[in-house]
Amino acid sequence: MEIWKAIVLGLVQGLTEFLPVSSSGHLSFFQNVLGVSASNAQFISIILHLGTLVAVCIIFFKDIIALFQKPFKTLGFLVLATIPAVVFGLIAELLDIDYYFYGWDYAAVLLAVCFLITAAVLFITEMLAKRRQNELPICFKTALPMGFAQALAILPGISRSGSTICAGTIAGGKREDIAKFSFLMSIPVILGGFVLELGKGIVDGSLKADFAANSANYGWAIALGFIVSAIAGLFAIKVMLKAIQKANYKWFSLYLVLLSITCIVLQCIGKF
Repeated sequence: MEIWKAIVLGLVQGLTEFLPVSSSGHLSFFQNVLGVSASNAQFISIILHLGTLVAVCIIFFKDIIALFQKPFKTLGFLVLATIPAVVFGLIAELLDIDYYFYGWDYAAVLLAVCFLITAAVLFITEMLAKRRQNELPICFKTALPMGFAQALAILPGISRSGSTICAGTIAGGKREDIAKFSFLMSIPVILGGFVLELGKGIVDGSLKADFAANSANYGWAIALGFIVSAIAGLFAIKVMLKAIQKANYKWFSLYLVLLSITCIVLQCIGKF
């Protein structure tokens, strides 16, 4: 893989992981458009996700430390919210869902549908958020819906941050609490995904073959993509925190509609 492609993908991942537009959907889109091979796509994707994990750990360092202090209430809700993603993730792995977004002939159409679903959810949530007072702290009533929303976001094009924040908002949670909890929810999912992909790559030998098949610049490309992803992630978190305070999601929704149309057009002209 060329270094410039890794930098572009790192920038895309960092900016879209915490904005409600689906980082996995954008990675699938750009990897297909840039011609990144399916054998490279998944490993690169998980490394770039680790970059955004660094951004979360920097901004929410104190909140992460607080998770392991008594009474461990938030940690308990975090475990609860992670369980659906683990179950759905294993099912997706068995069904090889990634093939339909990275190797299928009609991947662009599928991505377009998922982007439209996210756009609709964001638009509806903004309408509801501006008509009600959300006062619930993180509790069973807010954590569980956010957990199931995160599980559905395993599908590229369904935004993880957007889905979890929308689910928590609709459930009546406080915007600031919901935002912080949503970002913390990304930690176990990203770490779990990394361990799973790394273990699978080592066992089946695909990781070794991946490095052997690429040039000497491959390691540098991955490292630079990781760094760019982390830096862009810091910026995206701050932007998203401001958007959540105002419940202003309509521009993200409009962007996703336009992106869906772009996917369909590229599919029709054979450029995806």
